[in-house]
Amino acid sequence: MTATPGRVVRAAGPVVEATGLDRAQLYDVVRVGEQNLIGEVIRLSDNRAVIQVYEETSGLNVGSPVHHTGGPLTVELGPGLMGKVFDGVQRPLTTLSAGDGERSGGPFIARGVEAPALDRDRVWEVTPQVSVGDRVDVGDVVATTPETAAIEHRVVSPLAGTVTAIGSARATVVDPVVWVDDQPIAMLSRWPVRQSRPVARRLDPTVPLTTGQRVVDTLFPVARGGSATIPGGFGTGKTVHEQTLAKWSDADVIVYVGCGERGNELADVLEDFPRLRDPRTGASLMERTILIANTSNMPVAAREASIYTAMTIAEYHRDQGYDVALLADSTSRWGEALREVSSRLEEMPGEEGYPAYLPSRLAEFYERAGATTSLGGRPRDGSITIVAAVSPPGGDLSEPVTQYSLRLAGTFWSLDSDLARRRHFPAINWNRSYTLYRLGPWFDEHVAADWEDQRQWALGLLAQEEELQNIVQLLGVEALAPAELVTFQTGQTLREDFLQQSAFDEVDAFCPLTKQYWMLRVIRHLHEELVEAAEADADRGRPLPAGTVEAVARMRSWPPDQAGRLATELIERIEGEVQGR
Repeated sequence: MTATPGRVVRAAGPVVEATGLDRAQLYDVVRVGEQNLIGEVIRLSDNRAVIQVYEETSGLNVGSPVHHTGGPLTVELGPGLMGKVFDGVQRPLTTLSAGDGERSGGPFIARGVEAPALDRDRVWEVTPQVSVGDRVDVGDVVATTPETAAIEHRVVSPLAGTVTAIGSARATVVDPVVWVDDQPIAMLSRWPVRQSRPVARRLDPTVPLTTGQRVVDTLFPVARGGSATIPGGFGTGKTVHEQTLAKWSDADVIVYVGCGERGNELADVLEDFPRLRDPRTGASLMERTILIANTSNMPVAAREASIYTAMTIAEYHRDQGYDVALLADSTSRWGEALREVSSRLEEMPGEEGYPAYLPSRLAEFYERAGATTSLGGRPRDGSITIVAAVSPPGGDLSEPVTQYSLRLAGTFWSLDSDLARRRHFPAINWNRSYTLYRLGPWFDEHVAADWEDQRQWALGLLAQEEELQNIVQLLGVEALAPAELVTFQTGQTLREDFLQQSAFDEVDAFCPLTKQYWMLRVIRHLHEELVEAAEADADRGRPLPAGTVEAVARMRSWPPDQAGRLATELIERIEGEVQGR
């Protein structure tokens, strides 16, 4: 910090103006007031620095000291992040909440306190991946340590050169693990949150992030390294859907950021995640999860920082060669934080009071997603997939944050209040949702040759069923022709027995791709058999016996490894009953 501090000349909520910070640069971190509140320089004008403070500024006085730290906002990176809960500026909440009276402000964290994000005293078992005399490039893995049962932490070299020494097999995060050209490399590193980490190249998003959710994987898949947005009103299941993706998606690392959400919702997340069983290891899901918690009653400016903190942590694990899912709940609260700070700065408001730079800030966030190849002579492929919830006021999808997100994200899962009220979950409206990723070739190659054909059939039938719904509401079901009646009934089967899925059912919570394929194939075969029978003889197109209908409805309870056999048997049963009429 500077020997001669600056001084506060104006304070308006989280925005503070100070003079005397002659060497300050944009986005440098400062400490404000006697309590050393964390702040960031967001504007430089004449001899004044405008600072957004990440903590409550009540009690701050004109003339209070402002100390310049000399660098931007950075996060600590290294082993020990997994399973931790941080606030928006990477203060470890579990450590601070367990502190003494100086750190605890009743049920809240006292202002101005800080603690290292990574434990300096914990000793790790280190396995070197290089030998003395080896040549390493920037980005090469020089050592590993088992961080959890699910994650092996890979120490990446920030230097290029020759390995001159190897460290101890047991080390803390600050101890050198190797020396490159006599320069020590420790497991602990730091990175500015607003700066993207470099990569060798970006890869085409051609592989899906499988989630085990039928409406997502079959109809609207998101690419690994892509982005998806989930807008929906209150009670439509955004948080439950993101928690489901955290548990069941095939990502290696989960970074969950609660940005401005209600405290009780984040409390549920903090209680539920440690109890969730990781289907990969059988251990707690927290062993490959990092939580960034910034509730609605926390300082508004820290909401913006929380998004960048989460993204930087995600990029760090991507560069180790992992597939990362970054779940943001929600970007609407982030936009509201930008709007509040902008108003304090007396900037010209844009649409609905949001700052004019809202689209560019959202674009910066979404553009940091992607599938990439890391730097180094032995590169690794990794990815960051963004799934961002949006909470439009009153469920209005025309509001700015939702509309800008739609322009940037490749997949759109539109949550529907009507579906939620009818207890249809996931409440994703299949007529408003879409995906821009061309993943059909991957599914055709790895699951079934006619996967994309089955998907297009399902989307087409759901569109036809919606048109028939309008006719039925006006004229009644008697107005439908026999073949149309079959389409109407199949649409109901597709909605209730395929798209609807329980996140709390032990078997149905996760549906593998092969099981999804066989379930859809049975429903399509049922439809085609009944349509053909109805066109030949209207009586033969009548609904099947209750037992067969119930067997179709019970497909969700099939054991995944028996789905092909059971589907074949059910198809033969349907053919026999239809043709035997």
